Amino acid sequence: MYDKLTKSDVQKMQEEIEYRKVTLRKQLLEDVKETRAHGDLSENFEYHAAKREKNKNESRIRYLERMIRTAEVIDDSSQEDEVGMNNTVEVLIEEDNTVETYRIVTTVRGDSLHNLISIESPVGKALMGHKEGDRVEVKVNDNYSYFMAIRKIIKTDDDSQDKIRSF
Repeated sequence: MYDKLTKSDVQKMQEEIEYRKVTLRKQLLEDVKETRAHGDLSENFEYHAAKREKNKNESRIRYLERMIRTAEVIDDSSQEDEVGMNNTVEVLIEEDNTVETYRIVTTVRGDSLHNLISIESPVGKALMGHKEGDRVEVKVNDNYSYFMAIRKIIKTDDDSQDKIRSF
């Protein structure tokens, strides 16, 4: 399955790759060289730690490049009056009469602890394309679903504060 990314997501990933290749890689290689010069490698903790950091950086570069290569780039625009990508949505959850606020994002930026809801999640799928006042069913699985009412949609085009989740 391909991850769905916006053009902005891809751009952020490319910027991170560039930083990691041009700046961080040089620094980490220098750290490895410097710690190697400290003597016996079998008992040199700094050398092993520097090497581990270098390898983590290379792994992250490969991960981001693979994400970009296999991504499905999606359009993040929506009608002015409907829920779309990067929009903040205030909803009333009918089951327990509570109000929640979510921001609709792509899968790689999803973070339910910070109310960043992926378009692939049951809530994200239910909200996308609906309008203020709509009552939507959130289908969790074949045996359970619940309803929520869209109270307010706040349009946001700027996702500059959102970070690509690091794995």
